Amino acid sequence: MINDKDIIETLDELEAFLLLIDNGGLGLQNVAGVALATNNSDGRPFIAILDDKHQLLLGRWVSQDVFENGKDMVRYGPKKAH
Repeated sequence: MINDKDIIETLDELEAFLLLIDNGGLGLQNVAGVALATNNSDGRPFIAILDDKHQLLLGRWVSQDVFENGKDMVRYGPKKAH
C-alpha cells in the first residue's frame, strides 16, 4: 500500500524512514528487505518494504532526487548514530 500523501523528499527523510523500519517503529511483521523501485504504470519512484515472500508490506513515494541518490543508503543501510 502506498499512501499518496506521504512522499520522501530528502535523503534525511529517507534515512529517518529506514531507521524507523529497522527499529520496528511501524509494527510491520516479517520485514525481509527494502528496495527502490518504479511504478509500472507511470514510472513514479517509490521505496518498497518487502516481507520474506517478496510481497509489498508498505510503500512510500520518493522524489526523483532520493531515487537517484539514495540507492546506496537503501542497499547498505542508513548511518546509525552510536
